[in-house]
Amino acid sequence: MTSIPQIPTILYDGDCGFCTRAVARWRRHTGDMVRYVPYQSALHEFPQMSETQCRAAVQLIMPDSLVFSGAHAVLKALSIAGHLTMLLLLYERVPLFRICAEGIYQFIAHRRSWWSRIFQLPFCKL
Repeated sequence: MTSIPQIPTILYDGDCGFCTRAVARWRRHTGDMVRYVPYQSALHEFPQMSETQCRAAVQLIMPDSLVFSGAHAVLKALSIAGHLTMLLLLYERVPLFRICAEGIYQFIAHRRSWWSRIFQLPFCKL
């Protein structure tokens, strides 16, 4: 039986250059307060997560097993380190802001291959 990490964990697409670059930026803000792991090598640690969920968006799994996805996951992870806390508050309390944030996240996520080409990153397989 696998134990749940004691710090929040972000699962991301480790095969995507765009995702890997985004995670490197987030990591600079969160340091070791958040663990970042490609879902391809960590799904066995989180039986509540599926590959389909992880392919669709980043997933933030808290030590109590609560899961946040997409824009919510990013804002929550950054707020753990004291960054963008006002945006997280807006996300959680203003439905229109939440809809816009998730829409922007999905717009970017669905075009990862394009962003990878623009920024000359390793090609995203999705």
